[in-house]
Amino acid sequence: MEKWFKVGKIVNTHGVKGEVKVVSTTDFPEERYQIGNTLSLFKMEDQDPISLVIKSHRSHKNFDLLTFEGYENINEVEKFKEGILKVQEDQLQELDEGEYYFHEIVGCKVKTTAGEDLGTIKEILSPGANDVWVVKGERGKEYLIPYIEDIVISVDIEQQLITIEPMEGLLS
Repeated sequence: MEKWFKVGKIVNTHGVKGEVKVVSTTDFPEERYQIGNTLSLFKMEDQDPISLVIKSHRSHKNFDLLTFEGYENINEVEKFKEGILKVQEDQLQELDEGEYYFHEIVGCKVKTTAGEDLGTIKEILSPGANDVWVVKGERGKEYLIPYIEDIVISVDIEQQLITIEPMEGLLS
């Protein structure tokens, strides 16, 4: 069975020359949206994905703007709105040690070095210099854990377990 990974959602068109606005969920937009790369577009009403080859990529106001080969104007890409862009597992590249894909981290349990269970990572924010992992606790409390060496002590993808050493004030 094919395994697909979401890299973004087309939220709108941009201009009249076939550019689309994408809210990215990919860890590496510069690599994922390289010219010539292929993405698969999934729409609710379509059974099969549409294969799209990237013609151009640029960033603009927290969005990634893409054009695709063979789609030259707004009328041709209007139907892509609300579509989900995905790649297959074989399109994922090998990562260096200490690097992880978002889909590997989301869903992991988080505990402190003192053994306290904090909850499960429900999403990853990428606001700037480092990612921030959003941990949903037992009673609905959320913790924001910055992915930095001083705090994240170990990541065990196979066991789906992350151990942190919380700095003062992090869990209050």
